[in-house]
Order: sequence, then C-alpha cells, then structure tokens
Amino acid sequence: MESEIIKSLTGRYCNSLSGYSRWLTREVAIGDIPMGGVNPIRIQSMTTTDTMDTIGTVEQTIRMVNAGCEYVRITAPSIKEAQNLANIKAELLKRGCKVPLVADIHFTPNAAEVAARIVEKVRVNPGNYADKKKFDQLDYTDAEYQGELDRIFQKFSPLVKICKDYGTAMRIGTNHGSLSDRIMSRYGDTPKGMVESAMEFIRMCEALNYYSLVISMKSSNPQVMVQAYRLLVETMVAEGMNYPLHLGVTEAGDGEDGRIKSAVGIGTLLEDGLGDTVRVSLTEEPEAEAPVAKALANRYERRAVSVVETTTQITVPEIFNPYEYRKRETYEANTFIGGHMVPRIVLDLSKANLKDQAILADAGYLYSPILDKYNMADRSVDFVYLADQLPSFNFPGNLKQIYNQATWQKLENKANCHPLFTLNEYADASGKCTSLNLVSLKPVDLSGELFSRIPFDETLVFVLETSAENGMADQRSFFFQLEQFDLKVPVIIKRSYEFADQPDVTALEQLQLYAATDLGGLLIDGFGDGIWIDAPSIKAADVTSTSFGILQATRSRISKTEYISCPSCGRTLFDLQETTQMIRSRTSHLKGLKIAIMGCIVNGPGEMADANYGYVGAGPGKITLYRGKEVVKKNVNTDQALDELIGIISTDGNWIEP
Repeated sequence: MESEIIKSLTGRYCNSLSGYSRWLTREVAIGDIPMGGVNPIRIQSMTTTDTMDTIGTVEQTIRMVNAGCEYVRITAPSIKEAQNLANIKAELLKRGCKVPLVADIHFTPNAAEVAARIVEKVRVNPGNYADKKKFDQLDYTDAEYQGELDRIFQKFSPLVKICKDYGTAMRIGTNHGSLSDRIMSRYGDTPKGMVESAMEFIRMCEALNYYSLVISMKSSNPQVMVQAYRLLVETMVAEGMNYPLHLGVTEAGDGEDGRIKSAVGIGTLLEDGLGDTVRVSLTEEPEAEAPVAKALANRYERRAVSVVETTTQITVPEIFNPYEYRKRETYEANTFIGGHMVPRIVLDLSKANLKDQAILADAGYLYSPILDKYNMADRSVDFVYLADQLPSFNFPGNLKQIYNQATWQKLENKANCHPLFTLNEYADASGKCTSLNLVSLKPVDLSGELFSRIPFDETLVFVLETSAENGMADQRSFFFQLEQFDLKVPVIIKRSYEFADQPDVTALEQLQLYAATDLGGLLIDGFGDGIWIDAPSIKAADVTSTSFGILQATRSRISKTEYISCPSCGRTLFDLQETTQMIRSRTSHLKGLKIAIMGCIVNGPGEMADANYGYVGAGPGKITLYRGKEVVKKNVNTDQALDELIGIISTDGNWIEP
C-alpha cells in the first residue's frame, strides 16, 4: 500500500523531477505587482524599525526597494501599529514610493482587521492568530476538534470579509515552531501538521469565496521546510488548489551560514519549480536580504523559456519519498565512504603550491614547524585532489590523496593515495587500487556501452559530474537510475563553477548560494556520500568552509555550533546583530549545539523549535533563557544573560572550554 501512495504522490508536488518546469499557480493581485501565474519570482523583505517610527520605517523601506524588494512587510503587533501603517503608506506615496505593503500579524485579530483596510496584503500565522497554544489539552475527539475549527472560523471570518471588500491579499504563513496544541495533538510537530494548519485556514477562505491567498511553510530546519512545502503542494493539488508559494527559511542566521541555509531550503524548492516569491531571513540589515534573494530567483528566470521542451522524464523508483528523509543505501568502501559514514569532502589543491606544508591549512590541517606535525581543525576535509602534481612534503596520515589514474600508477608509495579514472580508463584498466577506486562519469553514461563493461566491486566509488543547465535534476535522475539498477555504489557529487563578482553579490556569495542549492537539494533527499566543489576562482579555504556549511545546513554532517537567529523586525527587543555576534564569540566552539537567538516571544519558543538552548527578548533589558522549549530563567538582565546561558549549558554537561 505504501508504495502505491508514494507512486501516486511523486511528481504531484512538481511538474518534473528530471528537469526544470515551474508549477503554474493562481495569479494574486498585490497592489500593482501581481504574484504567481507567469509573473517573475518576486522579492521581498521585512523592516526592522519600530512601526511607530514613521519616518525611520519609510526611509528603511525605500532603501529596501532600492535594493530590489518588490513587497515590504511591516510588523503590526497591536492596533496602534496597525493604524500607523496609514501614516507610513501616506509618507511613502508622498516620496513617490508605491511599493505594496504587507502587515505582519501575530496573536491580534483586531490589528489585522485594521491593517487589512490600509495595506495591500496581511500575513497571518494560523498557530498564532485565533488558535490555542496552551497545551492544556492533549487529546481531541472529532467533535471537539470540529468545535475548535468552528470557533476559529467565527474569529477569522471578519478579516476575510474585510480583505474581500478592500481587495487585500492574505498570506497564510505556517511556521514549524508555532503550531497550535490542537494541531500538535493530532499531527505532532511534523510537516503534515504544518500543512494541515494552513489548509484549515485555506478551506475557511474558500468557504467564504475568498481566493487572494499566498501560502508559506517556514522552518529553521531546511529539511522540514522542503518536505512541508512539497506536501502542501501535493495536498493542494488533491483539492484542486494552486495558490502561490512564499518561500523562506526562518531564522537562517547571518553571513555564510545564513546564505547557505537559506539556499538549501529555498533553492531546493526553486529547482522543483516551486515558489512565486522569496524572502531570505538574515540577521543583517533588511536591504542586505534582497540581493541574496534575487541571486537565487534570477537563476530560474533564465531557465524558464527553453528548458521544458528539453526535459526528459525518467522513471522514479517507488522507494523515493519526497516527504520523508531516507539516506540512499550503499556499501561502505574502504571502511571510509558510503554506508553509515558521514558525507566526505574533496578539495581541489591541484593548482596550489605543493612545496609548502602551510597550504594544507586551507584543507583544515594546521602544520606546526616546531613540532613537525599537523593539527586537525573541526572542519578538516577528507580528500585532496592533486591531479598530476606531486607534493614535496609528507601529508598527514588521515588525509587521503586523489591523483589522475596515469599519475597514480607511477607513484612509488601509494599508501593513502587513490586513483581517479575516466569511465573508459576504468573499463580497460589492468591495475587498480586494492582499497578505493574513483570513477568520474555523468548521468548520460549510465545508458552507454562503456558502463555495461565496468567491473563492480566494493572498492568502486562514483564521482558524479554534470554539464546540464538543470544540473541538480540531471544528477538526481542518476540516483533514480542507480536505484532501478540496484547498484549500491557510493557517490561523490561534483559540481564545477566559475564566478566573478557582481554589483550586488560577490563571487563567493554566488558559490555559497548555487552550491548549497545544487548539492544541498540532493543531500536533503538522502543522495550523496560526498561532495566536491570545483571553483578555481574561489580561495580554497572558502571552498572548504562552503562545503562544510552545506553539510551542516542539510544536517548530514555537523561540524560547528548552529545559530538559529531571527532577522529582526519592529518587535525586536535588543540589537540582534550585535547580540548574535556576542553569543557567537563565546560559544562558537560548542560543536553540534543549536542555539536560538530570538528578538521577542513571537519568534521565541515557537520558532526555535529545533534549538537546544534559547536566548529570547522578554522586555526592555530583559532576557528569558530556554532549554529546548522549556523556560529555565525569566527576565534576566541583559548584561548577565549570556553568562547565565553558559551556566545552563555547563549544568547540562554540554560546555567545554574553548
């Protein structure tokens, strides 16, 4: 039965699993800038100013628009802020700015009803809008469950009717960490619960003949976020719906981590052809978010014209389930790669100065001339590719070297050294490594005569490359075919990039975004036993950092502390950027811990659902500290809060000295 369900669902959440084809959604008018349908993927962000600061909010909004935002969201936590949206809008119009405004609503239906008469769109979170989150009832009978839905309908209907009357659009924005006790009791803290939370509100809107909806399924965990959006689309299709999708990873953080984490979630869905607007949530100034979102979205605008005609459908194996994580089953080659091992990282040092041991610092191996030894960092790569170059110094014993096959054959000492073959070389090779042989190939090679000739044993590892414009889908089709052939060969996914700095994003940022999309999208589906980023224009140390960042964001290999920090808004009770850096400076060595840094209670225990510890604004100068979702200390003075947090981590036995 399960396989029949999977067969019926696979492909229903997207047009194609083997190429790019954008899912056609309903067009929704948002001011003068429509979303969905055949419109471009829209870019948006959210102000961080106090909504009562009219001029400050207006000036920040204009900066955001100049950076590329097509919609601007502003928080309205109470009626007074909702009313002040009229002053903000009037001042923007006075300055010639007609950007559509979105009111962000949590907990306050009356504020939403005020805002809906002023702005072009309101955002409501089903878990926070009219539902209960007291968790005082763990079981609901069908009658009790329906009774709660009837109660919510009565509270929600006035807003829907106002939106209809004023031509205001609505985003129904479910967040992973803010599901109601009713949803949690029946579905748990799951993608299914997220989807049903939104669907209940969508059905209410449709019952009132209101269809100007945009839907989101956000989480700070990209894997959960991707599964929830896919399941949402499958559910909507089953009910004859095609509402536009707002994509975003909540609390992604800042810098490299924020960009990579956002791209893993957003980029994976864009590859699936899903998404009509993008918001990248960085703990940075909001105008810094738009260029990142544009870089992600623009990649798919370039594909939209020609790619569908060239798409070749492939058979999807029954075992593939896009709504649940399952790592592809492989054998373990050389007790090092594949099987239950974490994904391995290959770094290309073939153009480096191989006369200087210090070059291995880029790979995470720090050489001490005094001690004549290497120290491994937390993020040390597993393989270095040297092509045909021979080093003039000894490598550390746990760093494996990869050489082109012809050069490897000539090595006198082959210990820890392994050959990279072309498919033709491997088919005809008489001399192979007894422990590990890497063979480079592309998806198209699986149907060729050469592939049928290669010998299979458990020393074999594929290095999967692609030159297709739809590289992620091309490589995904390779994994589907391996499943059909029942081949358990471990696979290193290789992608090659060449970037130059652009006006809005650097070459390094482009690498972070594209590689996180291409490699992260496969890793999230359980494909890949290693990654190899080939980017000659990027410093090797940055390639290493990006590689580990992708594995961290996909939860496939943890190498550092993870910070779940929100992007700030008008509700924020402290300087998030400064506080995040302060906490990072003292806790960044706590490998594997997830620490949430939230500006207020709205983005507090709910949105940090995935964190081990939380640092949440409770009021001016006051912080509440959490262990998971449990409050440990309330209203701690800001100047003592970090020490108190470290104390809690120490009490739990999770603190180590830096």
